[in-house]
Amino acid sequence: MNDKDISDAVAQVLSGYGSTAAEAGLPPAKPKSGEPMSDLVARILAESSSEAPAADTKPAYVPGSKRCCWTKSDPNGDPIDDIVNDLVSQALGDKKPCSVCPHSDSSEGVAISDDEATTLGDGVFATMDEAIAAAELAQRQYLFCTMAARKQFIDGIREVILSNGTLERISHMAAEETGMGNPAHKIIKNRLACEKTPGIEDLTTAAVSGDDGLTLVEYSPFGVVGAITPTTNPTETIICNSIGMLAAGNSAVFSVHPRATKVSLLTIKLINRKLATLGAPANLVVTVQTPSIDNTNAMMAHPKVRMLVATGGPGIVKTVMSTGKKAIGAGAGNPPVVVDETADIEKAARDIVNGCSFDNNLPCIAEKEVIAVNQIADFLISEMQKCGAYLIKDPAVVKQLEGVVINEKGGPKTSCVGKSAAHLLGLIGITVGDDVKVILTEADKDHVFVREELMMPVLPVVRAPSVDDAIDLAVELENGNRHTAMMHSTNVRKLTKMAKLIQTTIFVKNGPSYAGLAVGGEGYTTFTIAGPTGEGLTSPKSFARKRKCVMVEALNVR
Repeated sequence: MNDKDISDAVAQVLSGYGSTAAEAGLPPAKPKSGEPMSDLVARILAESSSEAPAADTKPAYVPGSKRCCWTKSDPNGDPIDDIVNDLVSQALGDKKPCSVCPHSDSSEGVAISDDEATTLGDGVFATMDEAIAAAELAQRQYLFCTMAARKQFIDGIREVILSNGTLERISHMAAEETGMGNPAHKIIKNRLACEKTPGIEDLTTAAVSGDDGLTLVEYSPFGVVGAITPTTNPTETIICNSIGMLAAGNSAVFSVHPRATKVSLLTIKLINRKLATLGAPANLVVTVQTPSIDNTNAMMAHPKVRMLVATGGPGIVKTVMSTGKKAIGAGAGNPPVVVDETADIEKAARDIVNGCSFDNNLPCIAEKEVIAVNQIADFLISEMQKCGAYLIKDPAVVKQLEGVVINEKGGPKTSCVGKSAAHLLGLIGITVGDDVKVILTEADKDHVFVREELMMPVLPVVRAPSVDDAIDLAVELENGNRHTAMMHSTNVRKLTKMAKLIQTTIFVKNGPSYAGLAVGGEGYTTFTIAGPTGEGLTSPKSFARKRKCVMVEALNVR
């Protein structure tokens, strides 16, 4: 690369920031000896302006590694290097940017007030028929967008949620509107949905060539996908599914939970406005102004909806599976955690309290019951108390708590779901501070706290005589949901045994449950975990179908 090439590249990069080298009064750019191109551009940007693009807002709290519960985050690094590298790649790349779909470098102009959130427009329609018709037209137009444009739209969804305080806004709004969960933890979940949901890179192509020619097998869209979202993770599910469904080439029609209407509609509107600035077809992500069971039924029955995705309880999952359409069902779980005598008990206690208290136990992956080998049960309970667990020993008080949080049908009371441990204890006259994260009880395996998925930080401990008994009980209590399970042990054979027997989509070894969502664990994030229909961890390819393209007697060059 000669000096002119470098100068031209720098000029293009600087133009993205509204200035050129000449306007900045800079001499022609020349690299220092051995200086990488990205460092050269970063140096020139630093010299030309003291104002760098604003960094993404970091979560206020992150899971602690050496202490229980949550610690304040310590943001490291400057995003300027990544921004500059991306700009340089665009400037020096062989491929020109898509000329059909313009893009925006910011999310200015997409702001939506609270009053606007539930009005018509920006993907919000008065009827389900109107919403589906608009989404069907959008998807037909979307078929002719390039993969580069598709990626740009996905990046835009990530950007609009992560910028201008939107992450914090929708997280706090979700907690306030639903009355469930912890805003600080919802910020983490929404950030996960934005940053760790896979995009078009998930849509891998397979090729087979031989004497008879070339065959390609590729992932193609279904068309219009109808998605039902829960009140427990309303925005996270919309963000995650929008990214995955649009990456696969579909449009998405959301039937949102009525108790999360405002925050759900706001999220959908923000996505639509951002996509509009990027030149995407209008109404790729839509919903109705007034969510209801009738509207959900209309969506499921509509002939233009080719696939249904339900994230919620067993009832709605069973309903979509009975429609005769391709259905993905992400149902309930009752995740057990086994602790044996070989485990690091102090760490296990920390991890269990952290995982169980995450967003007040709303995630379906969260620890719902502990099965502890009797040999270490007392030590584990003692360590959990040090980490923020409040132990109730008196059977009468446990019965009192049961009367408060369990309804007449034997399930969790809606008014208690997602409430904090302090709030629930207050309902039975026990006052504690915010340092109490979990309510701990001992119970037998048939107790309602053990059998039911409560989705609140009430954690029963069941004793087992041996690790093999604990594993067998965990399999029983998971109820065949194939959702999530955890085990704390250093016995590899027993870890392997439980993994094979329990067959859950997520199995976390020696960590908190949220490691399965890529918080402190490797891999990608999804908030639609489809155990009942077998897809498991959904991603863009889950919302696509395989198609074969065959070229006969040609393109085999071996």
